[in-house]
Amino acid sequence: MPALPQPSRLSLWLDLIRWNRPAGWLLLLWPTLSALWVASGGFPGWHLLAVFTLGTILMRSAGCCVNDVADRDFDRHVKRTAQRPVTSGKVSTKEALAVGAVLALAAFGLVLTTNALTIALSFAALAITLAYPFAKRFVSMPQAVLGVAFSFGIPMAFAAVQGTVPAQAWVLLLGNAFWVLAYDTEYAMVDRDDDLKIGMKTSAITLGRADVAAVTGFYLLHLAIWTAALWPMLRPVAWLLALAAALAQVMWHFTLIRDRSREGCFTAFRANHWLGFTVFAGVVVGLA
Repeated sequence: MPALPQPSRLSLWLDLIRWNRPAGWLLLLWPTLSALWVASGGFPGWHLLAVFTLGTILMRSAGCCVNDVADRDFDRHVKRTAQRPVTSGKVSTKEALAVGAVLALAAFGLVLTTNALTIALSFAALAITLAYPFAKRFVSMPQAVLGVAFSFGIPMAFAAVQGTVPAQAWVLLLGNAFWVLAYDTEYAMVDRDDDLKIGMKTSAITLGRADVAAVTGFYLLHLAIWTAALWPMLRPVAWLLALAAALAQVMWHFTLIRDRSREGCFTAFRANHWLGFTVFAGVVVGLA
């Protein structure tokens, strides 16, 4: 029987950065673009749009490399992650870190075209990104750390546009962190049984039977905080229509996760980029 062809290095690298699963970088992109529009009072210009779109994709990809190296000994015990390139041995840890470093440097090159404050904030963003994979060993709610990491594009967007980070940016970061808590808890609910066996700490384990109520509450806090922060500057009708569409999605997510099935929770997690897009659309139309 002929041997199966081995995947190319490029295909392995694309698998490493989850290139075939764009939902991950969309979760980062929509709140970052929303912040760009808010900071600019409308369209931010092609330069900043390109910098933050490409930078988001590159940094999420670099984060995947670091995460897979950090979790390689855990991932082999989880059905969903056992065949990831680093865990399966198809990509070495040094190779994965090298790919991640190249991607992070490319993102930094984009940041260098902005201003000093944005550059300084990029170092804080990198530090949080590197810390998150290890938080799962020590923090009972590591999704909160991810919430800060996945929301840091918001103050960076304000810094790039305004040269400062106003209180509004930090309020939006807080609100977005609750959204990350919601969808990453759904993600953790998928792997809860495996994570319990290997001693991983996640919000799904910490929350226990309160997980469904907590996820729903996190969604509502996200939308409430963003509404409070943005209401004075958006057209009410546009925002209320977007808010209604977002709340309808929250109700749908509740129906998906209330039985705590792997399939339902994973479907809910993967659909979150639509909620992010809905909020972004509300911002764009509300500022038009």
